[in-house]
Amino acid sequence: MWRDLAPIGRDADTRGYRRYAWTEADRDCRAWFQAQAESRGLTYEVDRNGNQWAWLGAATYKDVAAGDAVVTGSHLDSVPDGGAFDGPLGVVSSFAALDELRRRGAEFTRPLAITNFGDEEGARFGLACVGSRLAAGQLTVEAAHRLRDADGITLPQAMEAAGYDPDAIGPDPERLARIGAFVELHVEQGRALDLSGDRVGIASAIWPHGRWRYDFHGEANHAGTTRLVDRRDPMLTYAETVLAARREAELAGAVATFGKIAVEPNAVNAIPSLVRGWLDSRAPDQATLDTVTAGIERAAREYADRHGVDLSVVRESFTPVIEFEHALRDELNKILGGAVPVLGTGAGHDAGILSGSIPTAMLFVRNPTGVSHSPAEFAAENDCVAGVLALADVLEGLACR
Repeated sequence: MWRDLAPIGRDADTRGYRRYAWTEADRDCRAWFQAQAESRGLTYEVDRNGNQWAWLGAATYKDVAAGDAVVTGSHLDSVPDGGAFDGPLGVVSSFAALDELRRRGAEFTRPLAITNFGDEEGARFGLACVGSRLAAGQLTVEAAHRLRDADGITLPQAMEAAGYDPDAIGPDPERLARIGAFVELHVEQGRALDLSGDRVGIASAIWPHGRWRYDFHGEANHAGTTRLVDRRDPMLTYAETVLAARREAELAGAVATFGKIAVEPNAVNAIPSLVRGWLDSRAPDQATLDTVTAGIERAAREYADRHGVDLSVVRESFTPVIEFEHALRDELNKILGGAVPVLGTGAGHDAGILSGSIPTAMLFVRNPTGVSHSPAEFAAENDCVAGVLALADVLEGLACR
């Protein structure tokens, strides 16, 4: 499975992945998922929001009693030049765990589904977890229809071009009501397991996090003839704001990153008229996150006033702290022998979005470098196998008793 999936959407120069929602690479990933489902005799379906499902023990979700289904899976899309493991490891491991349970001769007493949630990374339209947010009713249809990519293509246009009906999207409470537990396996995006020497961990909570767009408006002018004292250079204000973000995060024990930027007119010999930067910030608790983001904006406005630059700040997305259901988390730990480390994470996931609607839990697989969202992202094969076996044990404990 890993060899078949690995070439899809991989850039020949960077060796990173560019699997963006509703593109050719996304289509090929979806075809791969469907083929894996059908080769195992699972019932394949796509929900109203483009999320893929493979069912064992049910023809469709409508055949499942309320709260009865056990679901596992993750996502197949990527950030720009992302790694191979973030998302796909969870989907591949789900199919492999089912294979392992069949090898054991496990008898399922509850319906099981494997899923691939669409547009988890938000790389194309700027909003993470679109598929699960829509299903959970955390993203309105109107807001989804307003989403645009860098080329001005709207989400409905992209979905329609890929052969999906954008008018069908929206909350899916009837489907979610059938799910009694959702367990997502994911490569750890940090080094906690590597430092502890454990191959597999259980998630406790997801830090509160959000994305803010900073628009610095200055005055375009000639780079060679405009005196420094006469400039209204938004790039200078942006650069100072980036340093302020690092400083505020470091003081508070949080993280803050300006990782995306757009410049107009984007010419070597021109002072910019606009610098647009996107801030990603995350913290262990809400109060700390509020302190960090307020400090960054305060510093940015002080710099902007000093340089004659106009500033607007828009919060584009936000997810509060998410505590995974303690009962399900404790049950996973019991199934796995009670000695599995429990750790928090600063990364968002579909399991986090769905936690407000259904019981969810997460398993992490050791990442020896802690690197993620990069072509260097890696997990050793024996650790991945340990993750599959742990997931198989969990699914057996939840769905075969």
